Amino acid sequence: MATSVTDQVDVDFLQAFAEAWNRHDIEALMSFMADECSFNSSMGPDALGTHYEGREQVREGYQGFLNAFADGQWGNARHFVSGDRGVSEWTFTATAPDGSRIEANGCDIFTFRDSKIALKDSFRKNRTSS
Repeated sequence: MATSVTDQVDVDFLQAFAEAWNRHDIEALMSFMADECSFNSSMGPDALGTHYEGREQVREGYQGFLNAFADGQWGNARHFVSGDRGVSEWTFTATAPDGSRIEANGCDIFTFRDSKIALKDSFRKNRTSS
């Protein structure tokens, strides 16, 4: 019998991925990614943010984000997995490059392939100053 994605990808998998983000551990982050992977960031010029295709570009996208938000943390994590899809909800806190503070809710929507993340599609609320 074939092993389904959900036999290996579960909420513990997504929690470990979240913890790697909080450690800013690029090697650990990439260990969760499929050989053929992509990442749609929550920021960028296109409707889908900025699209990164392939391990090298995804690594560059992740590292660029970690560099821009050196103290970035993802708290209040909640995860679920259903078949080859999953969701992580979180609250992102960081100091922006301009020195302002960020606190925003967001989520990642995942597509899994071969027990790894094939697509990480990120969404984050953009708060305006009052």
